[in-house]
Amino acid sequence: MNACLHTKACEVFGIEFPIVQTGMGWVAGARLAAATSAAGGLGIIAAATMDLHELGVAVTRVKERTDKPFGVNLRADANDIDDRVALLIREKVRVASFALAPQEALIKRLKDAGVCVVPSVGARRHAEKVAAWGVDAVICQGAEGGGHTGPIPTTLLLPQVCDAVDIPVFGAGGFFDGRGLIAALAYGASGIAMGTRFLLTQESTVPDAVKRYYLDRSVTDTVVTTKVDGMPHRVLRTELVDELERSSPSTSLARTIKNAFGFKRLSGLSWKAMFSEGLAMKRHNDMTYAQVLMAANTPMLLKAALVDGHVESGVMASGQVVGVIDDLPTVALVIDRIMAQAQATLQKLGDAT
Repeated sequence: MNACLHTKACEVFGIEFPIVQTGMGWVAGARLAAATSAAGGLGIIAAATMDLHELGVAVTRVKERTDKPFGVNLRADANDIDDRVALLIREKVRVASFALAPQEALIKRLKDAGVCVVPSVGARRHAEKVAAWGVDAVICQGAEGGGHTGPIPTTLLLPQVCDAVDIPVFGAGGFFDGRGLIAALAYGASGIAMGTRFLLTQESTVPDAVKRYYLDRSVTDTVVTTKVDGMPHRVLRTELVDELERSSPSTSLARTIKNAFGFKRLSGLSWKAMFSEGLAMKRHNDMTYAQVLMAANTPMLLKAALVDGHVESGVMASGQVVGVIDDLPTVALVIDRIMAQAQATLQKLGDAT
């Protein structure tokens, strides 16, 4: 392998290849994370949709399947975040990733225990802020990415962030092959992070019928909506999403309350705990009360499709890259193909000079 493909990020995280599988709720469980890490990338368990016990089970299962480094994606505003951090430290998990940056004190606690901290950022100023707090790396997601996303395309955001900080940066949003990895490295990144590409693999637990639904979409079949949880959210365009976009405030409120009851039943949280977590979300993320209430929609709407297989009544987060993916390989094959194509692309570039 070309030496430039073994980047600073590989050294920091102890991984063979500079490829991260992102922490997708209801998707990135022990099986997917273990497969990614075993194949030489960095697998990440999505903990936001797990209770503390379920997270502990998932960590144990990954460790049973591979001795390679892996990570856990946490919500910094979770009401039991201290217990979750303690679990990561106790189990010697290599990486804690965050969709929204944790406070400086939490970063220090993790780092002091030897856990690498990797928040996601969608703006240069956010990267500068967390870098000053001592994080080990950032995932820089451009507008093409699935789930919560910002307005700046990866091709503009990634070089800005790489110029602004001196820690490893993973590019996210629009990556799926070896050419993209080389492009990210050329911008100054230390690797790439992918969600949709790993969702569409054999080890992903998403029902096969839902995977086929993804494979039939084009690059124009996603939409950024605020009607799921009040924040910009890139999802597959479906009849339900179109209905949400047209819905009135009163209809949205009724749906939100129904989903809040569903999530309470599923998670086992008390109303007091959910209210406490909601206040933490508002304070930590600068959200309005309406956005906090709408956030109750997200877990249940995603679960309906990604776990239960109901594409007609659920929501499916997806990057625009869905339109250029046409197969369901193993995770190992995805990583092997990316690295082989990256090597071949470098060779072609060298031959052209």
